[in-house]
Amino acid sequence: VRLIDDAARRALIAAELIALIQGGGDGWMRDAAARLGLAAPGPRPPVHPRVRRVLRHLQNGSSEADASLDALAAIAGLSAGRLMHAFTASVGIPLRPYLAWLRLQRAAGEIVRGAPLSSAAAAAGFSDAAHMSRTFRRMLGMAPSMLQPARPGARAGGRS
Repeated sequence: VRLIDDAARRALIAAELIALIQGGGDGWMRDAAARLGLAAPGPRPPVHPRVRRVLRHLQNGSSEADASLDALAAIAGLSAGRLMHAFTASVGIPLRPYLAWLRLQRAAGEIVRGAPLSSAAAAAGFSDAAHMSRTFRRMLGMAPSMLQPARPGARAGGRS
């Protein structure tokens, strides 16, 4: 735990979310480390070209696309074990948590666009809405319903 003054706190949270998503995260992280008196993160390792192929497939594919380890290894042209190792070394997290995070992002996008929770769960590749809800709570500490757009005529703080 490190105490920081209000000016440093405001600077840390002032980052535009879109800028972070679009590649500004490295600069923000270096700035945050400096403000907190931490060592700056080192350069990221290069992404293995075959892992890059898998990442493109996952990011451009639909939720129905086969994301099994065997299918992804075939896309990469690597053995399953080698893919798992290269993926973790390149991305920084193992393949399975990455896939869960990708499903969570897809579901969140659907919910924010107004899709019902069950439709968002199906579109993102969850087995059902309950599975999606458990994953949201475990990974984000919140219910997916918190992302639903406010309905016209709904009372603040409750459902109409």
